[in-house]
Amino acid sequence: MKNKRLPLILGALISVALIVSIFVVYNYKNNQKSNASDEQKLTTEQAEKDSPTMEEPKKTTENPVKPEQQPDENGYLPNQTLPTEPTYINGILLANKIYPLPSTFAPGENPEARQALDQMLVAAKQQGFDLVAFSGYRSFDYQTKLYNNYVNRDGQAAADRYSARPGYSEHQTGLAFDIGERGKEDLWLTEEFGETPAGQWLMTHAQDFGFILRFPKDKEDITGYMYESWHYRYVGSDKAKEIKKQSITLEEYLGVK
Repeated sequence: MKNKRLPLILGALISVALIVSIFVVYNYKNNQKSNASDEQKLTTEQAEKDSPTMEEPKKTTENPVKPEQQPDENGYLPNQTLPTEPTYINGILLANKIYPLPSTFAPGENPEARQALDQMLVAAKQQGFDLVAFSGYRSFDYQTKLYNNYVNRDGQAAADRYSARPGYSEHQTGLAFDIGERGKEDLWLTEEFGETPAGQWLMTHAQDFGFILRFPKDKEDITGYMYESWHYRYVGSDKAKEIKKQSITLEEYLGVK
């Protein structure tokens, strides 16, 4: 009798084992789906948490915000104070009537710019032009005295067209030079210098040495200054060539105008 019941008992046990196995597998799959869903949810939440939110751009040395104020008749922003840090855009130091320099900014003459200048003067000499940089780096204090002298002589409105107020001068960057031809000092600081063979050579080849004519003709509404055939600014060869190729100003190249 016991032998007859044994197959029945074994069959029942096998059936129970199958049911339990099916139940375990079913729960396992459901748990896997639930875990995957929870992991995806957590990943999404973390990504949303880590993802930067869109905010208004802050004024930094690398990402200056365009001022909301309109410049006055002399090109300066009303009641503007000097910053605590200089403004760099794409690695280029900018100094103009809208983006001034700190009064404490005193880097001296830039060595790289001086080296490029010396190379340019040597190349000019080889072509028969004896060029000289008669003005380079100017401190904040020196620019203050120079500007005040021009204002006393010509009035502020006139002075603002050709001389920068203290803190707004490119010469304070140590990257700008006023260039003229030796022996023709009467043409220094004049538009006529740009019409001379030496001035024409400089305009044609300055970009090869990393310099740009900083204040070109018919660009006063952009640069804030009248045409200065003698004022050259070092920005590096590649950038200078691109600016020359496009016949644009530094402000246009940097996208601040």
